[in-house]
Amino acid sequence: MKTHHAKYLVAGFLIALTSVGASAQGDASAPPTTGTASGAGAVSDAKAAKAADRALQKAVMRALSKTKGLRVSTISVRARNGVVTLEGQVPEQSQAELATRVAEGVQGVTQVKNALTLSSI
Repeated sequence: MKTHHAKYLVAGFLIALTSVGASAQGDASAPPTTGTASGAGAVSDAKAAKAADRALQKAVMRALSKTKGLRVSTISVRARNGVVTLEGQVPEQSQAELATRVAEGVQGVTQVKNALTLSSI
């Protein structure tokens, strides 16, 4: 009688052990975890994107300020994902075109949106 009872206990233990091992394996199609909290990678990516946008914005402003014949004190630059927007006022259309060409030549710029307006400064 005790032998039967021991066999049932061992069999039950093996079944329990097998089911625990099977559920711990997980789904092979699930993406691997990195050990970080959920969403932490997205926050890190967002911070990196903002830093890259700021760096691109500064690079474009630096290039504009080094350009002879261009008045940059009234020009502002915004950058997002490689797209640069030039805003502000320039006295002549030729300066707006020059600012666009200079911005397009900066490494990392994928597109330039020229929102510069003409004014008599």
